[in-house]
Amino acid sequence: MTTKVTHPADTPLYPIREVSRLTGVNSVTLRAWERRYGLIRPQRTAKGHRLYAYEDVERVEQILQWLNRGVPVSQVRELLDQPAPAEPQAPATGDWSAQRQQWQAAVEALDLNRLDALYHQAMTLYPVATCVGELFRPLVASLEEHWGDQLGARLQRATLEAFLRSRIGTRLYHANQSSSGGTVLISRLPEAHGMLWELLIALTASDAGYRVQLFDDALPLGEIPLAVQRLGASAMLVCSGQAERTDLFRRQLPKLADQLEVPLGLCGPVARIREQELQGTPVAVLGDDPIQAVSRLKPLIRG
Repeated sequence: MTTKVTHPADTPLYPIREVSRLTGVNSVTLRAWERRYGLIRPQRTAKGHRLYAYEDVERVEQILQWLNRGVPVSQVRELLDQPAPAEPQAPATGDWSAQRQQWQAAVEALDLNRLDALYHQAMTLYPVATCVGELFRPLVASLEEHWGDQLGARLQRATLEAFLRSRIGTRLYHANQSSSGGTVLISRLPEAHGMLWELLIALTASDAGYRVQLFDDALPLGEIPLAVQRLGASAMLVCSGQAERTDLFRRQLPKLADQLEVPLGLCGPVARIREQELQGTPVAVLGDDPIQAVSRLKPLIRG
């Protein structure tokens, strides 16, 4: 049951939809923070509708600041309730480590119901950037190291990819309807084992406000200029978790970048592997961290 909070009569009160608009936190997450963790305590109308004071809005922003630093949601209340502003502390890794272990166990068991519950929990309670940085990126890196050539690895990868493709694809569809940002095309390179890195880049770019066109298969390099032109793209990103063939970086990608009138960015572990070879070329090496890659892309996009 929600605790009643009394505010002066002249204090403006906001409905949940307005708090969501002001803070960027959806109403489902706001209710979860209230019910499960007691992080916020809105007033209630006679009909049970939530009303938030300005102090509640400020508290939501403080919650986001801690979550964006990687602090688990279960530990945020203790930090908020400290009598004086606390110096930023190193994120507690135990909770994130436990979540990644739960994900890995669900992938190995091919447990789609468990994956669905874990995905919903993470995406409801945390900002997208925090989920990508603390959960998805290290999880994918760990799984790829673990898989190798072991029996069942391809099935596990295919299962996780299909799961994330459906969830992230739905999110991209709805985000594209309301986004006014530039269009970013994202494709994997020819030797990539799958699209896990492509999906993480797409999720991060969408969260940053871009309209995202995600290609399920590796787009032929010769057709990229046509795709950029026809789809009105502001940038083209290519991703891979593999080293790919050397000729791609010595000749083909630099040549393609010269042909395009928009940035050609390289993302995923391949960017770290091939960074030295692409120095001095028009290819933008954005790195293997999806959040950093999208941040580096921003100044490259015209307008």
